[in-house]
Amino acid sequence: MSHSINARRAGTVRRALHAAAVVLPILAATPAAAQSRAGSAPARRIAENVALHMQMTPTRAGTAADTARASAVVYTLRGAIAKYRDTTAAVADGYRMFAPRIRNQKVYHFSSNWMGVQENFRFDPSKPTSLLYKKKPDGVFELVGAMYVAPKRFTPEQLDARVPLSVARWHKHVNWCLPPRGATERWLERKDGQPVFGPESPIVSKAACDAVGGVFRDSIFGWMVHANVFEGNDAKSIWGDEHAAHEMHEGMRMDGSGP
Repeated sequence: MSHSINARRAGTVRRALHAAAVVLPILAATPAAAQSRAGSAPARRIAENVALHMQMTPTRAGTAADTARASAVVYTLRGAIAKYRDTTAAVADGYRMFAPRIRNQKVYHFSSNWMGVQENFRFDPSKPTSLLYKKKPDGVFELVGAMYVAPKRFTPEQLDARVPLSVARWHKHVNWCLPPRGATERWLERKDGQPVFGPESPIVSKAACDAVGGVFRDSIFGWMVHANVFEGNDAKSIWGDEHAAHEMHEGMRMDGSGP
């Protein structure tokens, strides 16, 4: 792969992460975020909107070979990231906290731009794009696992080759309507009590997005899968798809075009 291709990939990731860092604090302060925390009726409507923007890979019947492959990924990942139980080591190796201004995230992502670029071209279970932490009551970060990513163009077969679809469900964020570049204040716009832009908006088509003067993105970033290798030993604890739900991603809403 050429240096110029790598540079373009890295630039795309940096721009997306920078945009998200600007937008996330605004979204966290919106009425929709407050309603979600309160469990109100409008929050249920917002949750329905969020589901419109989440695509999951289809389930497949499992095989012994699938189980063996997934187990090998877990074994390799556990050994590779155990050294990052202390976030200081993670930061020293190039992982940075995503959206550090958002407090009380359910899961904190420490991500490496370079690892994300590399996952476009190869899959190495020992080199995930993100490390996943939960914050304990005493404020100490606890390593729970990692996140792998894959290009948004990948087919189910290509994703299955990395982590079996019978064991884990990859997910990606789709059909977002974004404010035009430089119009950050428009993230706060609402219509009929619902956000106009972002992952809580009912807008899921380019035509509807064009009508409000937005910029439509059919997918954000790309495919993702969490491997919670320190949450337990059973497949459901490690690969369970609850991480793709709205609650897990609260405070982690992303903006920008994917690689």
